[in-house]
Amino acid sequence: MSHNTFDAIVIGAGMSGGWAAKEFCEAGFKTLLIERGKNVEHIKDYPTANLYPWELQHRNRLGHEEKTANPIASKCYAFREDTTHFFVKDDEHPYVQQKPYDWIRGYQVGGKSLMWARQTQRWSQYDFDGPARDQFAVPWPISYNDLAPYYAHVEKFVGISGNKDGLDVLPDGEFLPSFDLNCLEDHFRVSIQQHYSDRHVIRARCAHLTQPQPIHLQQGRGQCLTRLQCERGCPFGGYFSANSSTIPWAQKTGNLTLKSNKVVISIAYDEAQKKASGVYVIDAISGEKEFYQAKVIFVNAGTLNTNLILLNSTSNRFHNGLGNDSGTLGKYVAFHNYRARASAVFPGFEKMATEGRKPSGIYMPRFKNVTHASENFKRGYAIDFYMYRPLITDTTPMGDALVRSLLKEKNYGPWMAGAQMMGETLPKASNFVSLHPQLKDKWGVPQLNINIDYDDNDEAMIQDFFTEIKSMFIKAGFQNIETSDSHQNPGLDIHEMGGARMGKDPKTSVTNQWNQLHDCPNVYVTDGACMTSTSTQNPSLTYMAITARAAQHAAAVLKEE
Repeated sequence: MSHNTFDAIVIGAGMSGGWAAKEFCEAGFKTLLIERGKNVEHIKDYPTANLYPWELQHRNRLGHEEKTANPIASKCYAFREDTTHFFVKDDEHPYVQQKPYDWIRGYQVGGKSLMWARQTQRWSQYDFDGPARDQFAVPWPISYNDLAPYYAHVEKFVGISGNKDGLDVLPDGEFLPSFDLNCLEDHFRVSIQQHYSDRHVIRARCAHLTQPQPIHLQQGRGQCLTRLQCERGCPFGGYFSANSSTIPWAQKTGNLTLKSNKVVISIAYDEAQKKASGVYVIDAISGEKEFYQAKVIFVNAGTLNTNLILLNSTSNRFHNGLGNDSGTLGKYVAFHNYRARASAVFPGFEKMATEGRKPSGIYMPRFKNVTHASENFKRGYAIDFYMYRPLITDTTPMGDALVRSLLKEKNYGPWMAGAQMMGETLPKASNFVSLHPQLKDKWGVPQLNINIDYDDNDEAMIQDFFTEIKSMFIKAGFQNIETSDSHQNPGLDIHEMGGARMGKDPKTSVTNQWNQLHDCPNVYVTDGACMTSTSTQNPSLTYMAITARAAQHAAAVLKEE
């Protein structure tokens, strides 16, 4: 092979791209992993990982200049003084908002796997049945049983803490020991169990090593110390990131070539061979143009960037984007509705308080429209909860008086609870991305038009959440219950999905049951762009399972050639 020819090319070195690279390299294939951003090596490139608050200029708050310069990125909960180096700044990679959209991005090796919230739930068969059940969007071409072995495959390697809860709406997985419930969380769990037969409160499942197994130690990862500084990059590898896990694992095989600072312009299509032949890239620093060839190409650039690359890959065969005979490429984009919130106070457990930290709260899987439509809205929502007792400290004094205030006996406020809806939005043709006809970025790539918004279904779901959360909190004895709508723009959920959706019919979808483009089968899409619907679960675990399944399929095809 020449230095520009490989068996497989993977575009995007993030959550799903790292898994594709791992699977190909383990199977013995020479693999090129391309990342548009800078290289980030595990431990070495986590500059703030072990800094104390007083070692940060603004005590980990955003400075005025940084916040003013980044009105979009600064809305993200994880965009802080200690993490800004992992986020795309507002002026670096512009895009066009036909409707308000907050696009949160991390362009580096590892992508957003460095800063993700690390919550990991499987889908159930009910989730895959959703589109066919309510006849909105197209049916999924795969089922839970197709994906279940790959969920297990990923969970064992990643390390997921959780309990065997025995719920058909949220299947169990391969779990490490779970974090414990505190007294208020357990009280709320029991209350829900007593008052509802269709609702369940469980410890949230998360990608943290509570008890590392041999496979994790082989990766060089250690136990989670619950520092809750995860978005800085964990020097212990206590949570999963592509940087600490899949990419180093692929590198150990000797089959991986990693190239960072390489912006993919488009995918080349060979009309004689009727398949893709490689990718065109431009060096982000030097501006030099390059071409890399491969037998198979995986597009894992992140949902919207994957759509951009495919739309920009035109030829005599594909005038409107690679694999776009259906005309659906870039359309039917959906996301998660995080706008609805609630808070409450609990008048009890005065002699109890929490000590230490945990990387997750409690979770209520979806309970509306699960087996049949029964509400004035389609699909449903899950709920994240956090419950704690705040420590009240007087920090107004100065000097010695402040020291005495900090050292005196702890004074706690009442127990508090918070809740957030994670609602499933509907994929619609009116929610789409496209290439801007004039505006380009500094590498000559068209900027992305984003036209995505909420609809009446989302508004109805929010109102239902308000009704239900008040009822559940009242039954559990909470007081001072308040609900609120953040009115945040789409995108801030960071769970955008679709645009190259999977489907059985090439006339209404872009990818098939193996994530191949219907019209160009040596190109696979396995990041969020392939999702037919969104369900309510945090999506990263499903992306990784879908990628592992598709990569093993592609590897089998390569072995037959």
